[in-house]
Amino acid sequence: MIPNGPLDAIPLWGIFVLTVALVLLAVESGFILGRRRHARVADEQASAVGTMVAATLGLLAFILAFAFSFASGRVDARRTALLEEANAIGTTYLRADMLSEPHRTEIRRLLRDDVDAQLEGVRTVQVMETIRRVDAIHNELWQHTTAVGRDNPNSEVVGVFIESMNQVIDNYARRLLAVRTRVSAPVWFVLYVLTFLALFAMGYHIALTGTSRSPAVVLVALSFALVICLVADLDRPQEGTLRVSQQPMIDLQAMMQADAK
Repeated sequence: MIPNGPLDAIPLWGIFVLTVALVLLAVESGFILGRRRHARVADEQASAVGTMVAATLGLLAFILAFAFSFASGRVDARRTALLEEANAIGTTYLRADMLSEPHRTEIRRLLRDDVDAQLEGVRTVQVMETIRRVDAIHNELWQHTTAVGRDNPNSEVVGVFIESMNQVIDNYARRLLAVRTRVSAPVWFVLYVLTFLALFAMGYHIALTGTSRSPAVVLVALSFALVICLVADLDRPQEGTLRVSQQPMIDLQAMMQADAK
């Protein structure tokens, strides 16, 4: 099962709009409080507040960098896991040609079904159904593999094939783990809380300096919203605009289909 992230129920454009609204609300709230505070306490130094604002913004930048680095790293991990699994299936498919019938034909058919099921699951985004189907295929594959091993206990060729089949199953498990690893809810919570507090403090500091609201605040809101949307996009393995290319599996499927004809 692919766990749902805390923001999965919200589309990316919704995250963008909500983040812009949150930033503008934070800045405006801080500005209103700062203006009232400045009217009552005239000796509060804007420079001292500015130091604290800079520290808060620096902490926010650190959390943003951490979330972005984690999410982009998971994309690389998913891409690597996909390539390794495709290579393992392709190698096992070729090595199955050295086996005797009926295992040779059945194993190669099941490997084709494995690739077809995974690509279909990516297209339809039916995650649980795909996992159940692939698990069933792997169980059948392992039954044929153990039967081949029992029939040929001393064969080096069979030993090599069994090792390849192990890699197919292991790489599939690694790919599932890479897809299931998401930016956790506490990270999103801290990110949004820090965003509000840092931008609130910035609005407060603007009011203490005696300047009026600047249209540049809108650019700040858009900038934060774009970065947070990018992190959310990277964190969604089954949707979004930055999805891992399935080309290695597509190429493998084409090779298998051509070989089966």
